[in-house]
Amino acid sequence: MTLKTVIVDDEVLARDQLRSLLASHNDVEIAAECRNGAEAIAYLKAHAVDLLFLDVQMPRIDGFQVLEELGAARLPCTIFTTAYQEYAVRAFEIHAIDYLTKPIDVDRLNQSITRVRERLAGKAALTTNDQLTNLLLSLQSNVMSTPGFAERFLVRDADKEILLSVDRINWIEAAEYYCCLHVDGRSYMLRESISEMEKRLDPRKFLRIHRSTIVHLERIREIHRESQTESSVVLHDGHTLRISRTGRQRLLEYGKV
Repeated sequence: MTLKTVIVDDEVLARDQLRSLLASHNDVEIAAECRNGAEAIAYLKAHAVDLLFLDVQMPRIDGFQVLEELGAARLPCTIFTTAYQEYAVRAFEIHAIDYLTKPIDVDRLNQSITRVRERLAGKAALTTNDQLTNLLLSLQSNVMSTPGFAERFLVRDADKEILLSVDRINWIEAAEYYCCLHVDGRSYMLRESISEMEKRLDPRKFLRIHRSTIVHLERIREIHRESQTESSVVLHDGHTLRISRTGRQRLLEYGKV
């Protein structure tokens, strides 16, 4: 049986990665790739699909709004892809919804594809309307009760995932569509832009000092001004980070200079 598959993700690199990983599955035929929720809704209303990889976190219309618009009865077998943090991951697990955390692990993907084949062979959907409804309610409840700023991130560490407290982060570096979190000689990748990351962090603790750099204010040991336009900070671990003029002004406003 050929699995007609649709990938929905607003990030080009994420779609490319998933397409590449799926290439080893000869029975998976990628029928379409959608860049946003609106495209996904239009395509899925017009075409019959066997398998859907649906990104949760998209601008304007996210994965859950796609789910609500189509209704569980109209959804094909769905595997959610998510960069949401621990409360959302727990909700997926509690309600038995199949999901993949980003960056996607090939072994975990293969397990999900196997589940799809088994469920379709048994003519049973991966999820039920009740499961999806309960998932939405759980996530909405957690969003309302979760503090405004992130307290920890779910990150990949070798062959496992760990919960990383934001207080352990020394500084954050932009890496295209990802952020690199620097923690005491270690680094962890998280699929978020530097702008998204800035919004999620408590501004009383973290400051964006350059278009590609956010620093934990308590990690700053020294501040150097090389010229009228060039400055840098030295962290307690010895790292030197460049500061933009805007970043320096922000430090001034925080009373750090």
